[in-house]
Amino acid sequence: MSYPVWPEELVQFERGGWQAAPQDGRRRSQNETGPPGFRRRFSATARRVDLALIVPQAGRARFWRFHTEDCAGGAQLFWMPDPSVSRARLLDHTGTPLLTGDGTPLLLSRLWLCLWGDQPPVESVEGDVEFRLTFSVWVMP
Repeated sequence: MSYPVWPEELVQFERGGWQAAPQDGRRRSQNETGPPGFRRRFSATARRVDLALIVPQAGRARFWRFHTEDCAGGAQLFWMPDPSVSRARLLDHTGTPLLTGDGTPLLLSRLWLCLWGDQPPVESVEGDVEFRLTFSVWVMP
């Protein structure tokens, strides 16, 4: 089965809207005395990432089309570029950008397999002609 791919035109995520936290894969046990104990509940944990986009009307329509049609209203997994590294320059040990033979910088790239978050995306008006879309995804292990 192939999964839909995040729209290329929706990759300018807000830095301020970024927040990530791992899923808690521990099982807690309360001891009779002393601190609680923990052990592994499961070995593969997902990571929740909160994201925000500011888009014009066309970007808003593309986002909702992707969510509603391509991802079955948020019920289907999808591929998304990792916003924390995508399109950043690859550097050598001295911090100098690595280049191809024709002088083009090499860029980092990583894809996540994601599931939409627990709550549906939220939109709000930003300025006169833009919209802020906030949502969370679960990055699968």
